[in-house]
This record gives sequence, structure tokens and C-alpha cells, in this order.
Amino acid sequence: MHRRTLLAGTAAFAAAPLLPAHAQGAKTTIIWWHAMTASLGEQVKYLTDKFNQSQNAVEVQQIYKGGYSDLLNATIAASRAGQAPHIAQVFEVGTGTMLAAGKAVKQVWELVKETGVPIDPKSYIPAVRGYYSLADGRMASMPFNSSTAVMWYSKDTFRKAGLDPDSPPKTWEDLHKAADTIHAKNAAEIPSTSAWLSWIQLEQYSALHNIPFASDADGFEGLGARLEINSKPHVKHMARLIEMSKQGSFKYTGRDNQPDPLLVAGKAGIHFDSSGMRGDLVKSAKFDWGVAYLPYDPEIIKTPLNSIIGGASLWTMTAPGRTAAEYKAVATFLAFLGQPDNDEYWHEHTGYVPVTLAGFDLAKQQGFYQKNPGADLPVLQLERGSVTKYSKGLRLGRLPEIRNIIYEEMEKAFQGNQNAQQAMDNSVERGNKVLRAFQTAVKG
Repeated sequence: MHRRTLLAGTAAFAAAPLLPAHAQGAKTTIIWWHAMTASLGEQVKYLTDKFNQSQNAVEVQQIYKGGYSDLLNATIAASRAGQAPHIAQVFEVGTGTMLAAGKAVKQVWELVKETGVPIDPKSYIPAVRGYYSLADGRMASMPFNSSTAVMWYSKDTFRKAGLDPDSPPKTWEDLHKAADTIHAKNAAEIPSTSAWLSWIQLEQYSALHNIPFASDADGFEGLGARLEINSKPHVKHMARLIEMSKQGSFKYTGRDNQPDPLLVAGKAGIHFDSSGMRGDLVKSAKFDWGVAYLPYDPEIIKTPLNSIIGGASLWTMTAPGRTAAEYKAVATFLAFLGQPDNDEYWHEHTGYVPVTLAGFDLAKQQGFYQKNPGADLPVLQLERGSVTKYSKGLRLGRLPEIRNIIYEEMEKAFQGNQNAQQAMDNSVERGNKVLRAFQTAVKG
């Protein structure tokens, strides 16, 4: 597609001028826009400073550019103005949009081919690299901060309800029974709840059970993908949550990460959320908590597959006049971030999962998981089974908008205004209109 077409249709505001990269003596300066705040921002600075001090050829300037959505909009606007940063951190649901940006980005496989800097896709955990790769396996963006979804639970609540705190439910049938017991024993204010409803209860659910979220390999095989979340398995699962909500054993507590404070406060007996919540729990939770694999339905699949990732990756941006030296500098920095010691450091100090196999091995060798039981569970879940076309993630344009549609329809269902089939049918109908609009914009 033509870059200008897509970027003109999605930019939200004008970009602030960027100083061009320039040689400072022997150094080439590159600009990295990121979305990490507080302690995460401190770790971004640490890795950037470490790289800058490790060599004399490149100077990386890391700049906080707002939250994920703001950063994506700023990157699009800057690209339109010919002033894109060298590197932009883009959340995983922006992957389809970035891939459709054509020559506005330089994909990792192109960067490696042009610069000769070695970046081996096979060194990355398959479920991680798969999300950021093309259908043929070529890596498009650089994995950086990745998480997945897990089941957190209160061991204190389980004890109060007479449940085994060391045996969390493995199947959805067992989870339903456990939540009913917690409710009946009044062992928690909220028996069970879930953050990120679409990501965890539909996208992750699809991956674990090897069923399509959308056609065309969940969008990896083309822009003509259509949502398939009104299938019997999806509707049955949503109907279960609606029924549990009526019974009082499940409570819908808000969109995206709005339910996070409930987890940290220990108000929910069972809470589905990002694995990245570990740091907050370690720091602030005043209760005995545990972590477990996402439950599954054995009537659909006997052994569940890998979960899929959340978080963000790093995209190499193009701009008029950008030199070969600048692209080589970018490649050198990306390769640095992927080194096992740096990947392991980021994992240990942020709570994100290691994105490389060697980084995971190093964390094991250094005893991190012995000191922090359960910290390896998200990685083990990501590595489970063999990645299939339905378990490597989604490649759908305007996915954040589709998620909001799903929220709207499920909220009506939780309020008793429609059933699960109607909610999923409406989500598919409305979501497909979004996909067709994106397809038209890309081809225009």
C-alpha cells in the first residue's frame, strides 16, 4: 500500500520536530520513543545508558512519548512529516497497523539483510517471535516487553472456602465449581473476575484451544480476515461467564486494566490478568497469593497450547535522508537488547517475560525462579506445545477498536439485555465492518 494513505487516515495530531541524527565525532545519534513510565522508564534508561557506555560509535537517546496509543499516533504523525524517530515502541495490537504502513517502516529481516548485523529469529521464544513475524516466518519488529495472561488467586480465600490453596483449578468446569464455593462460603468480596476481557477470555481462549479468532489464520494470511468469535466454543464460554455473573460467582469489573486494583487489594478470590502484575503483587499485596495456568475446556482440547503475548515491540522507522550508518546503529542497539544478559535483566527487574530462550535459561541458571516461585510459569505457558496458526497471535487492523466493540456487546449481556449468542453475533458483524474499512484504507 501507499504509506501516505494509511498514515493520513490514522494520525491524530502533528508531530513535534525531531533533531536529525548526526555524527558527533565518531558517534551516530538515534532516537528511541518509548511508553514506559516510573520504574519501567528507569529500566529503559538503564539499558540505554549501558549500551551507550559499551561502545563509542552510537548514542541512543530514549524519549518518553506518552502511553501506547499516544505514542502510536505521534509516530504516525511524525512519519507523515518525514521526521519519524529511528525506533518506536508499539503495543502488540498496533502490529497490523504498522505492517500496513509499507515503506514507513523497515522490518527486522530487512534491517538484518541491509546492515549485516546478526539478529537470529530462532533465538526468540516461538510464541513471542510468531506474533511479530510475517506468515512466512520473517521477523517484522523486535520483541521487547512481553507479557501473557495468567490466573492469579488468593490462597487465603481458598483456605477460607475450604479449597486446597496449592491446587488451583485447571479446567473451566473446576474453576466454575471453585468460584461457586467461594461465593457460597462468602470467602471473598468477588469470587472471580477478569481484566482485559477480550484479550484473556477470547483471544487467549482461542489460542489455548487452537480455534480461530478470525479467518485467514487470525489475519496472518491476508487483509480479508473475518471474525469468527460467534462459533459454538466462543459462545459457550461467554455464556458461562454470563451465567456465573447471574449466580454471583463471577463479576465483570471494567475494561482493560481497570480491575487491576482489585487484584492487588486481594478482593477477588480468582483474578485473570497480565503476568506483568507480579511486580505490583510482590510490592503491595497484603495477602497470600498464587499464580496458575489459564484454565481450559478438555472437551475442546486435551492438552492446551501456548498462550499469546501482550506488551510491545520495537519498530524501525524510515525517514527521508536517513543513512545506512543510522540503520546499522539501530540494528546494533536492537541486537544489544536481545543479548541474554540484557534480556534476563529486563525480565528480572520489570516482571515482563524473557523474550529469548537464552535469557530464560540464564534466569534459571542464576536461581531467579528458585527465589521467586511461579515467576517462570508465564514463560512455561508461552512455550507449551507447538505454535499453530491459531496460537501465534492476531494480525488484525484496528484491533483496539474491535476490542471496544466486544466490551460494549458483552456489557449489554452482563446487564441482561442480550444473550451470549447475540453479543458475539453483534461483535462479529460490527467488528467485520471495522476490518473492511481498514482493508479499504490499506488498498486505497
